[in-house]
Amino acid sequence: MLARRDLLLTSAAALLAGRAAAAPGDPWAEAAAIVARIKAPTFPDRDFPIDRYGGDGEAVADSSAAIAKAIAECHAAGGGRVVIPPGDWLTGPIHLKSNVNLHVSEGATLRFKTDPKAYLPVVFTRWEGIELMNYSPFIYAFECENIAITGKGVIDGQCSREHWWTWKGKWKQNQHGWVEGMPDQRPARAKLFQMAEDRVPVAQRVFGEGSYLRPSFLQPYRCKNVLIEGVKLRRSPFWQIHPVLCTNVTIRGVDVNSHGPNNDGCDPESCRDVLIEDCFFSTGDDCIAVNSGRNEDGRRLKTPSENIVIRNCRMADGHGGLTVGSQISGNARNIFAEKCRLDSPDLDHAIRFKNNALRGGVVENCFFRDLEVGQVRKAVVTVDFNYEEGRNGRFTPVLRNVVVERVRSAKSTRVADLQGFENAPIHDLTIRDCDFQGVAEPSIVKNVKGLKLQDVTVNGRPVMRLV
Repeated sequence: MLARRDLLLTSAAALLAGRAAAAPGDPWAEAAAIVARIKAPTFPDRDFPIDRYGGDGEAVADSSAAIAKAIAECHAAGGGRVVIPPGDWLTGPIHLKSNVNLHVSEGATLRFKTDPKAYLPVVFTRWEGIELMNYSPFIYAFECENIAITGKGVIDGQCSREHWWTWKGKWKQNQHGWVEGMPDQRPARAKLFQMAEDRVPVAQRVFGEGSYLRPSFLQPYRCKNVLIEGVKLRRSPFWQIHPVLCTNVTIRGVDVNSHGPNNDGCDPESCRDVLIEDCFFSTGDDCIAVNSGRNEDGRRLKTPSENIVIRNCRMADGHGGLTVGSQISGNARNIFAEKCRLDSPDLDHAIRFKNNALRGGVVENCFFRDLEVGQVRKAVVTVDFNYEEGRNGRFTPVLRNVVVERVRSAKSTRVADLQGFENAPIHDLTIRDCDFQGVAEPSIVKNVKGLKLQDVTVNGRPVMRLV
């Protein structure tokens, strides 16, 4: 009885100490609670090496059947690891099952076929925030529980100017090799967007061959308890780590380096309770982009991205380092990022929000602290309601309650580029205890209500407002 009473007293004291440590109303207490409840899945101590099933470790023969058989047997046995041993392994799409950990061993390279026909038949997926039937993602899981992709090996999509990337169509300076007459995603993209606006059932939105909509690299869809850890991702066709409608997701220690068009590093979309930590990103688009569906399709599903914690990551090349949007019509809230390093002459923005009057959506409660920014090409903090379609829409983009604190920046064009709308201003943005050096031009501040600066220096001088 005494031991039980002592235990209760100790627990009560610990609870009180925890409450005392977090200041009243401290949002980071919520971040700690989110991390505490995110639990990476565990797996039985059973291995299913694919060479046991006839896989070819010299990437000559196709190992797809061997991998599929190993996954099926692992799942039937109650779970374990499907092991990709050291060597080169050629495969088509990999479809995971519940309780399976796909383990890519150190010294292993998993190479994906370059023939798009290998990624048929079509599967239920999401493309630029819209549900459809399309090419299978390279690694895919649908409505699974307890799945993982782990190891220190390389997952290589083998995408390039010759394979997949030119499907982007005319873009920028056509840096990925597209010329007139080549396959082009733009007609199918416009068709898909219109189908979503017309609420065409997803089963009737069939694309795939002849449509040129590139699949995601890694996509768990409607899954629970997901772990992606340690692997190196190279040469992705499209978005790279793309969990959709998932809960309890851990992404840890992943090295993401791919510079194709739309090669976002990690896009949690309509996901809840996500931890992204100790990762490296160098990408052809945003490093991390939180999304929740595009336009009418996002409003149809009404599933926000929420309770996302990002920490101890490094961002190099990309459009935005820590980004929210632009596929944000289903809303986003409770996003925390801390102790990250963002640094590259080819990184446009450190913190970036993208929205417009066609997307709409409410983004709220976003907190950033202890960021080290070496250099960015444009602004350290960017809020852009004029993104893409800009004012051309009937919905109201909302951004409110954003706090940026203890950011140190060495070089940027601007501290901030903040552009709301007259009828939809940015609300309650606080920047405090920040030091911005090497700033070349004045900030842009349009339609912001509740902008607060506390203990902010720019080029060595304390400032009370952004000019």
